[in-house]
Amino acid sequence: MKNKNIILGIETSCDDTAAAILKNGHTVLSNIVSTQEELHAEFGGVVPEIASRKHIEIINIVIAQALRKANVDFEDLIAVGVTCGPGLIGSLLIGLASAKAISYSLKIPLIGVNHVLSHIYANFIENPNIKRPIISLVASGGHTSIYLLKENDEFEILGLTLDDAAGEVLDKIARFLNLGYPGGPAIEKISINGNPDSYKLPRPMLDKGFNFSFSGLKTAVIYMVRKDKSLLSEEKLPDLAASFQKAVIDVLVKKTIRAAISYEVPIIALAGGVSSNSYLRSEMKERAKLRGIKVIYPPKEYCTDNAAMVACLAYYKLKKGQISNMEIDAYSRI
Repeated sequence: MKNKNIILGIETSCDDTAAAILKNGHTVLSNIVSTQEELHAEFGGVVPEIASRKHIEIINIVIAQALRKANVDFEDLIAVGVTCGPGLIGSLLIGLASAKAISYSLKIPLIGVNHVLSHIYANFIENPNIKRPIISLVASGGHTSIYLLKENDEFEILGLTLDDAAGEVLDKIARFLNLGYPGGPAIEKISINGNPDSYKLPRPMLDKGFNFSFSGLKTAVIYMVRKDKSLLSEEKLPDLAASFQKAVIDVLVKKTIRAAISYEVPIIALAGGVSSNSYLRSEMKERAKLRGIKVIYPPKEYCTDNAAMVACLAYYKLKKGQISNMEIDAYSRI
């Protein structure tokens, strides 16, 4: 079956242990994700030591499940792709060690991939013929970035978060408002019943370049609640959550569309866990359409951390001969 382009992807950058099997770079034969949400919920965020220990316990089981569901064996693989960073070093090393062992024992290519870029490539799983160039917003718990994917598949970083990432600030405010973890889905759920124009909140750096900053918005919400505890009431909390969500998304949408206009790019691709937010999707599509810009995004199962996106990017890197050696190491930052 080796002529069928079967690639194993492994993802352990944070608290999800994931393995996937892709055929020809786009056909998902399996995509297994073991989440640790319940382990970290009581802490309101990911505890690195707990995450890495759980990866050790589950990684071989998840890889075996991916192979079994795809009905393939190790001998069918032509390559193994793995996330090398950015992420939690302890978590990354588990996935990287597993991928190296598989690559070495089977004598197949090892392909290290960037976690943030693999989120962008999640868009290519169901849309392999998307034309470049593309402007991509990657928004998650650890990253908020704007990328330019050029015609030759090279990347240029146009903007980064200077402090809290979008998903991170959603988690922090959800915890502050006692809405639970993860924060993005919790805030989105309660915001459905709220008025997003109830409270005036800041839009940090809205008209300044392509970088992001959400710490000022976070602080504004915290001070507002401390000044008026009634905002935590059952009547007012949905309005506050909706107003906060709108402030975050206004910034994401305006900066991304501005980047597309500035670089004369007709397509915006959303990526990362926050891109599964329905309000972000609808606002981006509606505002971009007014500018003649198309907006695409992956199915929600490929927005959060998964290994199908890793295998997809590994496929493109393999086609270009971009193979890693056994000395490749994990890295925590972009």
